[in-house]
Order: sequence, then structure tokens, then C-alpha cells
Amino acid sequence: MARRKKQSKSVYLLILFICVVCLAYEPLSKALQNNNNKDLTQTEATTAPASDTPTSKAQLADSDSTQLELPAPLKDRPELILYRRGYTVSFNKELNIPNWVAWELTPEKLIERESRTDKFLPDPDLPEDEAVTTDDYKGAGMDRGHMCPAGDNRWHWKAMLESFYMTNICPQNHNLNRGDWKELEEDCRRWAEEEGSIYIVCGPILYNQKHKTIGRQHKVTVPEAFFKVILCTNSNPPKAIGFIYKNASGNHSLDSYVNSVDAVERITGIDFFPALPDKVEKEVEAKYDLSLWK
Repeated sequence: MARRKKQSKSVYLLILFICVVCLAYEPLSKALQNNNNKDLTQTEATTAPASDTPTSKAQLADSDSTQLELPAPLKDRPELILYRRGYTVSFNKELNIPNWVAWELTPEKLIERESRTDKFLPDPDLPEDEAVTTDDYKGAGMDRGHMCPAGDNRWHWKAMLESFYMTNICPQNHNLNRGDWKELEEDCRRWAEEEGSIYIVCGPILYNQKHKTIGRQHKVTVPEAFFKVILCTNSNPPKAIGFIYKNASGNHSLDSYVNSVDAVERITGIDFFPALPDKVEKEVEAKYDLSLWK
């Protein structure tokens, strides 16, 4: 009889143990799973690559790897930075023209998906009473000259639209706009195709003199000249070159306009390609060789 009681007690303890294990299994399993997921999340957060697309304008401006074309901030003149689909512009609200316009040009951006719009628009990021309009150019005898050309923005409808914002435009001599300046734009597209990627900055040059203006409602400053600087980091070694064009009629070969980037910096007071390592920046900006670009 005592033996049967002992066996019953053993069975009872075994059943009790099984019940405890079953009751404890689910919360224990969840705790282990949550802990594993936490470890996994921490690992992914540590090892996941950074996004190629900046999440804010501030991050975009600070991203040296994707913004090699951006000049250093200007301290000697008004500067409003406007970010566009196809370019970035530093706009001078006192002169009503850009200080500079910068963009990266790649073979992918040379795919012509959009037609030229030819619809010049006041910049929607400026107050309506401050925004230059195409009416300010009427009767002035000057072209509405693109800094970042429409031909570099046919890869996307918004890029094409924004290329016609008046903050991307300067009063430009008709012969220059349709002639030698246009030829340089075409050369840039060829270089982008051949090199895989180039970085371009261009804009007006204002000499130390009284400047002509056009426009009745808004006084738009007429530049005395224009610059364009180009950087290629895909070549070995990297290379850069600059150009200066008088805002006047002329029909000259490309080598008539060539300068070093350093020379363009001295004339404009703009520090180009500051995101480059100092050694590379010093080397590529000090010299130029047009034969490397033909």
C-alpha cells in the first residue's frame, strides 16, 4: 500500500513538473525571441550602409561625396541657396542674378526623355513681388541666358521645368548665347559622355565698375562676363579646367577662353570644389591642359 502511495506521488510530481514547464515555455520563448530580434536590429543598424539619398537639405549640403560641385559659402555678397532637381543655385537678391549655378552631369542625364519647354518662369521660392519675370527682359536686347542649360535637363520633366526658373538665368549677349557659349555647353555634354561624370559650376562675372541693368519692375544686373569651371574625378589623374567669356559678340576657338580654375577663383572671389582633398584641389586648380579634354 505504501509502495502504491509512493508511485502516485511520483506521478503527481511528474505531472506538476510538466505543467510548470508548459506554462513557462511561451513567455520564455517570447523573451528569447525579443532578445534575438533586438540583437539583430542593433546589428543591422550598425552594419547597414548609409542611404545614397540625403534626407534633408542640410545633410545634402554637408554631403561631400555627392556634392563635389558646390562652391564654398560666400561671405562677401548676398547668397540664397536653392536646391533643384538638376542643379543648385546661389542667388543674389540684390543683383537679381545667380552668383553661381552648379550641377553634376552624367551620361544618364543626357538621355532625352523630355522636350524643351521654352517657358520661362518666376522662381516660386521667391516672394511674388521680388521674383524676376520674363517681362523684365522685354525690349532689353538681351537673351535670357541659361546658366544650367535646358539641354542638360531633358532627363526629367521637373529638371526641365526648373531649368527655366529665372533664378537660373542671366542677361546674355544674343551672339554669345547662341554661339560660343552654346558650343561649350555641347562640349560639356560630350565630356560627360566620354568621362562618365563631370562637375560644372558657371555664373556671371562682375568687374569693379558700374553695372548696366535691365528691367522696369526689377533691376536685373547685366554681367560683364561669364565663367565656367569643370572638374573630372574619373580621369587618372583628376583634371579641371576653367573658361571666361566676355558678355559680347564673338566667334573664337575654345582655347581663346581657357583659364585655370585658380585664375577664375581670383577673378570671381569664389572657392570652387572645396570638398576635394586639399592636395588634389591644389593640383587640379593650378594647371589646365585643353588637350586632355579634346
